Amino acid sequence: MPQRRRLAGLGAMRCALVVLGLLALPVAAPNAAETAAAPTPDRHAGYYYPPVATTEIYQARAVPMIEASRRTRVQFTVNITQQMLARPQAPEFIMFAKGDKAEKLIIVGLHDGAMNTIYRARAVLAMLTSIARSSPLFREFGVEDYFTFFDLAALFGFERITITDGKTFSHRIELD
Repeated sequence: MPQRRRLAGLGAMRCALVVLGLLALPVAAPNAAETAAAPTPDRHAGYYYPPVATTEIYQARAVPMIEASRRTRVQFTVNITQQMLARPQAPEFIMFAKGDKAEKLIIVGLHDGAMNTIYRARAVLAMLTSIARSSPLFREFGVEDYFTFFDLAALFGFERITITDGKTFSHRIELD
């Protein structure tokens, strides 16, 4: 796919521009089949979120950028956090990267009842997709009606996304 090759070769400056353009993002609904799964043991469950109750696999349409690294993934989450904190209203969620290579994206709701079901979590992901699709990067490469927030995460080299209300609900998306 020509678009995948072009996106894989983007430079660090474009990455920064993409991140800046995406900081206003909410989340998008996944196309992947959801499957009930036994919680996957990981060192972050029980610390940042309750055990993961459901998982799904998303077949990413984007390949990681050549420049994708621990540093770019951490910077991505820092930029989003800074943009959310610059707004007059309190952020609805926080996003951060964890793992030895910062390959795990974690999204935690900050208000009771806001992301306590799979449907509300998917709505947040759908909002993030809408924001990603309005980015200059997606428009420039003609993928704004094709790529999702999950593809953006894959572009930066994230391998999984865990979304949680931070209290009782956690869902994981494995990026394949």
